[in-house]
Amino acid sequence: MSEAGARRVVAVVPDLMDRSRLVAVEGVEVRFVAASALASVDQADLVVVDLSRPGVLDAVSAAALAAPVVGFGPHVDADLLAAAAGAGCDRVLPRSRFFARWPDV
Repeated sequence: MSEAGARRVVAVVPDLMDRSRLVAVEGVEVRFVAASALASVDQADLVVVDLSRPGVLDAVSAAALAAPVVGFGPHVDADLLAAAAGAGCDRVLPRSRFFARWPDV
């Protein structure tokens, strides 16, 4: 059962270390899904995607999500970060900046 008033986040983040950082924030309920499940996401306040995962950009662009989408990826992959904005991410951040700001994203 979710906490009353908790921010509902759906995340395509397979890395266990990244997952632990996402769930460590109070007041946030994180549900992890595969990229292929993005099209069926509903009742989320935010969608977070790890852009370095194969198929994520295609899944984001095909999903037509109602919730804002934040993507993060390697700062050295400028092409990937730029492509994410065109694929439907509302915000795109380098991985380090995303996790530094995660509680406020």
